[in-house]
Amino acid sequence: MLRLQTYQTLADLVLVLHVALVLFVVGGLVLIVLGNLRGWSWVNAWWFRLAHLATIAIVVAEAWWGIECPLTTLERWLREQARDSTYAGSFIEHWLQALLFWQAPPWVFTTAYTLFGLAVVAAWWRFPPKRRSAT
Repeated sequence: MLRLQTYQTLADLVLVLHVALVLFVVGGLVLIVLGNLRGWSWVNAWWFRLAHLATIAIVVAEAWWGIECPLTTLERWLREQARDSTYAGSFIEHWLQALLFWQAPPWVFTTAYTLFGLAVVAAWWRFPPKRRSAT
């Protein structure tokens, strides 16, 4: 029983991490554009912008290559180990999954991820990141 609960807890943690990454990608672009319009210099920090660009680049590459996100694969495996149905569970789990996993043909996601990736590249060009100058 404890082993099953451990797998369930790990699956929930992977789901929370997955949602956090989605929020980072979507919210990051909003922060970059809004922050530049409001003069917030931290939104152009090199590490933040590079992490943001790399994250969406991985998502777009997975979509184009037809690769399922490793976090989705891991979560499903953990839920199987917990003998849990793949997408059922607690209230929080239900709504986080409803937010994250939509039903649509694969081309819809590939198109959406690609367009969003292009928006991130456009923001990179329009509001370039700034490296700290050596003093």
